[in-house]
Amino acid sequence: MPHSQTSAPRVGLLGGRLARGASPWLLPTVATAALSLTRARKSGRWAAAAVPATALAAGMLWFFRDPEREIAQGRVISPADGVVQSIMPWKDGRTRVAIFMSPLNVHVNRAPLAGTVTSVEHIPGGFVPAFNKESENNERVVWHFDTELGDIEMVQIAGAVARRIVPYLPAGTKVEQGERIGLIRFGSRVDIYLPEGVEVAVEVGQATTAGVTRIDRD
Repeated sequence: MPHSQTSAPRVGLLGGRLARGASPWLLPTVATAALSLTRARKSGRWAAAAVPATALAAGMLWFFRDPEREIAQGRVISPADGVVQSIMPWKDGRTRVAIFMSPLNVHVNRAPLAGTVTSVEHIPGGFVPAFNKESENNERVVWHFDTELGDIEMVQIAGAVARRIVPYLPAGTKVEQGERIGLIRFGSRVDIYLPEGVEVAVEVGQATTAGVTRIDRD
């Protein structure tokens, strides 16, 4: 699997970068919009179809955007754009920070710390809405990173619409903090587990930006 930093960027129709893994959804909608616009001049039926087709293509381009970010300083930064859904102490002393990603958010996830990917495990499951407590049993990809803070676990969780999580990196890859590591298509959730003794800097309801919002406190 190619390394995310060395892969050529996907450039959208509006000049912005598009997320890797968007093609199965994006190409058919853009092709349909282009076809309907081409034929709209000769057919009223095609002209009527061109409006929703073009709107859907524009929505897909917006959803799969992948903007460049100036990566923040800090030990642990947010892996996802979204809103902090819950902060929960875990039995082993860690703290789980769950970030809900709506369809309006950027859905490219980033490495919360620099380190080495030690495992990437896909776990089949259901597809209940990501804001539902039962979403913990949804399809998910569990990441482990060997970092200066020890083992860091991060979980990408599919939602009711998201049916595909696209990891960009295999186990054994060294990553920089804030590097792109994967994509979740449509509404979903990302959990990160902070080690024992690491204080949480965010609060429930706070908006986060991947690669920018600091999760821990000195």
